[in-house]
Amino acid sequence: MVDLVLSQLTDLFRIGLVIGLVYTMNRTAAVTGRVLPLVLGVVFVAVMLPATMPRASANLLDATLAGLVSNTIILVPVLVLAALIARWRR
Repeated sequence: MVDLVLSQLTDLFRIGLVIGLVYTMNRTAAVTGRVLPLVLGVVFVAVMLPATMPRASANLLDATLAGLVSNTIILVPVLVLAALIARWRR
């Protein structure tokens, strides 16, 4: 399971999707809020990637659970970076 999380942490497509999620959340925060879109986006990416690009080494449940963990780990620095950029722009 640790190997699966580590491999997902280095997946550039997953990182790009999480960055896009945070960008979209910031653009639509006045209408949709912040927490619900982030939670639903993290879950969506965690389910969508293993469902559309399965790996032979892990079943769908393990890959989804590892995706939830890795997406959350990726989300934290992306949110910090987005906050720093927003503060810098003010």
